[in-house]
Amino acid sequence: MLDHSSSLPCAPGVGYKPQHFDDLRADPGPVEWIEVHAENYMGDGGRPLAQLRALCEDFSLSIHGVGLSIGGESALDQQHLKRLKRLWDWSRPASFSEHLAWSTHDGVFLNDLLPLPYTNTTLARVAEHIDQVQSVLGCQMLLENPSSYLSFAQSTWSETDFLSELVRRTGCGLLLDVNNVFISATNLGLSVQSYIDAFPLHAVGEIHVGGHDEDMDDQGAPLLIDSHAKPVVDPVWALLNYTLANAGPRPVLVEWDTDVPDWPTLRKEATRASHALYTVS
Repeated sequence: MLDHSSSLPCAPGVGYKPQHFDDLRADPGPVEWIEVHAENYMGDGGRPLAQLRALCEDFSLSIHGVGLSIGGESALDQQHLKRLKRLWDWSRPASFSEHLAWSTHDGVFLNDLLPLPYTNTTLARVAEHIDQVQSVLGCQMLLENPSSYLSFAQSTWSETDFLSELVRRTGCGLLLDVNNVFISATNLGLSVQSYIDAFPLHAVGEIHVGGHDEDMDDQGAPLLIDSHAKPVVDPVWALLNYTLANAGPRPVLVEWDTDVPDWPTLRKEATRASHALYTVS
């Protein structure tokens, strides 16, 4: 039986960075929860774990994995799963999430989140991997929609239908990254609102917003890159508002992982997320 009892507050959260430790504790503003990347906290001790233990006294915790390679062809790394389980057991987070992507091949970690075709074969493999993770942790996990730069000719499922079927087969929840939706829709020429309309919003346990970089492809068409290095742009805030209007209040995380700003700048982004939640509460 999976544990569905833990949940994050329907309030703003931020991706925690160690340089914000003192400021976050002294002046959190609207922030009620934090998210950390699991792989940064799998060690045996030291300052990172001490700081996270202290923050867990004041904030709800979400753990976000980046290294399980849920969509990979290989079996899940059992040692990685053991380290994740140990982190889960002592931190007791409100949520765990991973990406619909792959990042390993023949024992090599590629340090990237790579796309996969949406076929019956990949559906069965991803479902099996989700079942393994949920069995080890004893809880429901959330799966994040990717940012896409291409589509696969062999795909036989739409992304939203693929995610819906994973929810049905495994009982997992979903992490809806609306910045990823905006990126994918722009790069692939899709409608952002149509994507949200087709998304299984009932399964969403967490929402992400973040910044992206703008570029052009070889034909001069817009190409957006998921960088988490800038403020959230107005169209993504608008898409968050549309999503919340349809889904109702959800925990909303502001991601900023590269060129990390000072705390007042990040807190300002969290305040904007708070305003979005206030309009639907």
